[in-house]
Amino acid sequence: MTERLDIILFGATGYTGKYCIEYVHKLLKEKHHTWGIAGRSEEKLKQTLAEYQKSTDEDLSNIPILVADIKDEEALKNMTARAKVIINCCGPYRFYGESVVKACVETGTHHVDVSGEPQYMEQMQLNYHKAAQEKGIYIISACGFDSIPCDLGLLYTAQQFEGTLNSVEVYFQLQGGSNSSGASINYGTWESLIHSLTHANELRDLRRKLYPTPLPNFSPKLKPRASVHKCDLTDTWNVPFMGADRSVVVRTQRYLFEQKKLRPVQIQVYMGLKSIFSLIALMIFGGIFQLLVKYEFGRKLLLDHPKIFSMGFFSHEGPSRQSTQSTSFALTFRGKGWKEKLSEPEDSYDTPPSDSIVCKVSGYDPGYGVTCSAVTLAAIVILEETDKLPQSGGVYSPGAAFYDTSLLNKLQNHCLAFEVIKKD
Repeated sequence: MTERLDIILFGATGYTGKYCIEYVHKLLKEKHHTWGIAGRSEEKLKQTLAEYQKSTDEDLSNIPILVADIKDEEALKNMTARAKVIINCCGPYRFYGESVVKACVETGTHHVDVSGEPQYMEQMQLNYHKAAQEKGIYIISACGFDSIPCDLGLLYTAQQFEGTLNSVEVYFQLQGGSNSSGASINYGTWESLIHSLTHANELRDLRRKLYPTPLPNFSPKLKPRASVHKCDLTDTWNVPFMGADRSVVVRTQRYLFEQKKLRPVQIQVYMGLKSIFSLIALMIFGGIFQLLVKYEFGRKLLLDHPKIFSMGFFSHEGPSRQSTQSTSFALTFRGKGWKEKLSEPEDSYDTPPSDSIVCKVSGYDPGYGVTCSAVTLAAIVILEETDKLPQSGGVYSPGAAFYDTSLLNKLQNHCLAFEVIKKD
């Protein structure tokens, strides 16, 4: 039987997949791991690999190329059976993700992806957690910018606090990234956002099935702030963040409560803009978006004209390399809690939180540099530190899966800065 490659990058000809080739090549070369690429068109795969090879001084003609189509179950299983870990860049995951997860489960292959779609991630946990446990494999989504910086950033904040955190408010800022087309993020992300919000009402029933036993009530409860508010820490005007970060963190915190007996940290996530005028424009476009996404004709308009309805952030063409590399971001974590630790996570404190901490996670090129680096490093950790992952396999959030591993340190060395701003 042919020996498995360490990693296969599936969806290598897509927008994110093309960027990932560079990071897979460089990071795996450091570790002497083997890798290959896969997709539905052999010709496009060869062309993509040849284009990347031009930017290197190396001969990549020996890199294995595998052909697999989402619609061909046998071809998918043949592909996943050739790898120890699949990096899946083929989205939107709502439509294309489950077929790959199913093939990985059947062939005993670990799986990581860069999904930012809560319904897909939680549905995979409901459908495949037990089967993945039985096979001893790990299925881990949200291993890109959605939601590694937020999920592991909260773990970092809790570690640095050195007490018991009750709550954390996260403020997300994005800067730069302008180019001639005006786009900062590729079309696939826009498409995923539209479909996720279209079916957001299905999440409640899904979560009842996934978590039939609710968590205990912890006090004091972290209440959401006003829809628009100013943050003194970041000097930004803020609105609730519509991304997947909060849902991913909640899954991690539930796991830490159930498996490690740690008090769950409550979280709210906000997106901040420096200018009140930019915020007003965002709210206007956001209102139009939320109206249109309710109707089929509105969704068609949004899908056909991303640049118009996203204030230029998304386009069919996608951003240039220069644009992505000039985009920076920061997540500021404001935590409150107690220095004293109680013997049981469900025990109550007699006083309100008396201590606080502010941490920051920052970096450049969030959509592609951070995403591709983070998902590749996650795959490497699965290969090298399986003994530090949860005892049995399963479907996990990044924070749950990598809690005891060196992933955070690897991220610090390659693509993210973690720092404590102040403690009180």
